[in-house]
Amino acid sequence: MKYSFDAVIVGAGPSGSAAAIKLADNGLKVALLDKATFPRDKTCGDALSVDVINQLKILSPALLTAFENLENKVASYGVKIFSPDHHSIDIPFIYKGKKSHGYICPRLEFDNLLVNFAKHSTGIQLFENCLVTSIKTEEGQAIIETTAGTFETKIVLGADGAHSVVSKLLGENKIDKQHYCGGLRNYYENVSSFHNENFIELHFFKDILPGYVWIFPLADNKANVGIGVLSSIISRKKINLKVTLDHLLKTHPDLKDRFKDARPLESVKGYGLPLGSKKRKLSGDHFLLLGDAAGLIDPFSGEGVANAIRSGRVAADHVMQCFKEHNFSASFNRAYDREIYRRMWKEFLISRRLMHAIQYPRLFNFVIKKAGQSKYLQKILTDALSEIEKKKKVLYNPAFYYRIFIK
Repeated sequence: MKYSFDAVIVGAGPSGSAAAIKLADNGLKVALLDKATFPRDKTCGDALSVDVINQLKILSPALLTAFENLENKVASYGVKIFSPDHHSIDIPFIYKGKKSHGYICPRLEFDNLLVNFAKHSTGIQLFENCLVTSIKTEEGQAIIETTAGTFETKIVLGADGAHSVVSKLLGENKIDKQHYCGGLRNYYENVSSFHNENFIELHFFKDILPGYVWIFPLADNKANVGIGVLSSIISRKKINLKVTLDHLLKTHPDLKDRFKDARPLESVKGYGLPLGSKKRKLSGDHFLLLGDAAGLIDPFSGEGVANAIRSGRVAADHVMQCFKEHNFSASFNRAYDREIYRRMWKEFLISRRLMHAIQYPRLFNFVIKKAGQSKYLQKILTDALSEIEKKKKVLYNPAFYYRIFIK
């Protein structure tokens, strides 16, 4: 079977679905391919930041309404950070000066919501259980061979995750362990002692810094529990993530009582995270990379869904320019790379510096302890987590360090 589309998107996760929705809204005929059949699980922490909600609203108010009507989600009003020496600090989510919240929502349901919205949009044809086997560019178009047939298109959008086949076949990106994170996730029931406003929890331990264990509350005393560690640290220290996570949950003073009656609901699942701590090549002749395939995950928090949706919107805008100018060349597509990093690079740099800073346990312990004793520092950290410009002002302001280390 042979198909012809204006744009072909490989990967129907948040970035791919977002790009498809916006392209279809602009009148393009779009093929959305995915190797899985939805609903399908995506190994992830399931935390959706305030920015995710903003991105849904920008993309489509109707999509935001559909998400708001989704039942299986929990509103989370902040983050609780634990230092290696057991000190902790609660940081509420603030947006534009007001108390706000994100959500914890299983990606099984969140991604299914997006792909169903895309599937029912005029101009989008979804091909599930569709595996890409080859991609080549010739005579001003891309030709994609798949298990569902041959697709001809002017441009391919690679939105197919950390192990992107589009990046492998057309790009030049390779795994760099200094900018890559290994992670494991499991769902548990009968977990106790959640924050009364469902704060997500980040537990930092000396032996895995700058990595952490996360505990994200779900309904009915269930939780998404996992561990993420920089791949270079895993290799250097020869860390077995599954053994480490099990040991911490069963023996650590902050966790063992909360998990004494807990039961895992699945076998542990592993995945990789290409971090946005270095610039990558995101485009070439007749192709763009989006979301995790582009390495747009925040280096400090590990959050990637908001940037995935954002990259889908940016990619769609750029594709419309390609059609307007009748230009799909690598040189023209570099404008997409520039726009992605114009929007995201400042925050990636700051998060990278934070990630480096917390590699030092004594420093990390001191800062969290001090902040826990100071309302001023708590407010500063709250502001820093709320918006990128505030984060930049805080972390580059000598007064911040004076209040921590001297006053």
